Amino acid sequence: MILSAAVLVREQGARATSIDDVLAHSGAPRGSVYHHFPGGRDELLREATAFAGEVVDRRLQDAAAADPAAVLDELVALYRDELLATDFRAGCPVMAVAIEAREDESGVQEQAGAAFARWTATLAGALERAGVAPGRAARLARLILAAAEGALAMSRSQRDLAPLDDVHAELAALLERERGTP
Repeated sequence: MILSAAVLVREQGARATSIDDVLAHSGAPRGSVYHHFPGGRDELLREATAFAGEVVDRRLQDAAAADPAAVLDELVALYRDELLATDFRAGCPVMAVAIEAREDESGVQEQAGAAFARWTATLAGALERAGVAPGRAARLARLILAAAEGALAMSRSQRDLAPLDDVHAELAALLERERGTP
């Protein structure tokens, strides 16, 4: 159910994803929602957001073992692959929750913020290991995530990979210049 919720949120958004949609997508019986998620839809959205955040963070951490450019490449490849595999229907479920969660949805938006914080820390750590000063590394990490998320939204809405490719090229050039700076 958690995977189904994450998939549905990335494709239709957080507000449009209902418990009934998740049950239909997952094939789970209705009673399992109440058993596994006594907090209802809010708890399911929190868990799906945490799951999506962890999946991306693991991929970024694996790439970070190489260098910061590999982390950027992995993030863009992830978004590119998802766009192509879903005929441009997939966005980022963490972003969907971040912008669509209502104030009365307990802890949902905070879970999205925690995922972005983990991704930022992973990127910043890779940049620091490449010799970028810590404060600068954190700013660059936030820039990379903000630009990649924006490019994903633009590519999705325009059904065109050009925004994602352009952001990737410019960020890669920026990282290369940054690494060349003493």
